[in-house]
Amino acid sequence: MNGIFRSEKDLLAGLERFPGQMSWKSGTERALALIRTLPRVAISNVRPDVPKKKAPQPRGFVHGGRRGFPQKGAKQHQTFQRLGFQGGGVPFYLRIPKENYYSGHHLRRQYPPVSLLRLQLLIDTNRINPNEPIDLAALCNTKVVDFAPQSRHFGFHLTDEGIDRFKAKINIEVQWATEHVIAAVEKNGGTITTAYYDLDSLWALKDPKKFFLRGVPIMRRMLPPEDAIEYYTDPKFRGYLADPEKVAYERLVLAQKYGYELPDLSADPQKDMLLKRKDPRQVFFGLQPGWVVNLRDKCVMKPKDPKLVEYYNS
Repeated sequence: MNGIFRSEKDLLAGLERFPGQMSWKSGTERALALIRTLPRVAISNVRPDVPKKKAPQPRGFVHGGRRGFPQKGAKQHQTFQRLGFQGGGVPFYLRIPKENYYSGHHLRRQYPPVSLLRLQLLIDTNRINPNEPIDLAALCNTKVVDFAPQSRHFGFHLTDEGIDRFKAKINIEVQWATEHVIAAVEKNGGTITTAYYDLDSLWALKDPKKFFLRGVPIMRRMLPPEDAIEYYTDPKFRGYLADPEKVAYERLVLAQKYGYELPDLSADPQKDMLLKRKDPRQVFFGLQPGWVVNLRDKCVMKPKDPKLVEYYNS
């Protein structure tokens, strides 16, 4: 009816055309008499309903935007769940308490695998220089292998895949290795060390250039936690905190166990490279804790304050 009666005045004006008929008995007669006097419905006398006001959209959703995130859900709102979350239900490791393996799984240190086969391939394709010590920085610099400290990755685990094809003589430092993998490296005349790095040191080794551009001093490497001290002090696993004399003895024992002749490192022309090790507090080869690397001026600034020197050397 909004398109026919523009206001109450139009309705009263239509009724005043029949002043003698105001005493009709029924409302139906009055309605029929009124319809006879009204004009026909046309575009000229029909108007649309008043449009409703549209609620203002928040910034980022105009023109179908999603605040810069490509998908909906957790990825868009950045509400990721922790490892082991199963949609709000009771997770597996709580529903089956007999599986003690899952106790505290989200706090464990993880070691992404790097096989001997891939390591040999990186050397053959000149992505890694075998004439220099290999550590986390050298492996990440290949852009082929990577680890994520935010996911509790504490370095690499050197695995035995391709153990029969590994022929390189290298000095490598990894975070986890088994006995037969150590034997494969030392059989070729190389050396291997297992070393622990804390999270701050891992971020620096993951991308050294990004770390140096910050212009901050190189941090000290922290000592391993209590549950890792046994592994990194064990000469059987070539721990970086083990006694060097005991490590040399275990090298001989391992060679006798697997039946190969242990090369003499003292007569090797690459002796200095093969025996090169980091200090337990050192993060980068050739750079001491407390030094600041200036990439713009291509220089290294060293602390001179006795207190700083004592702190970084302790």
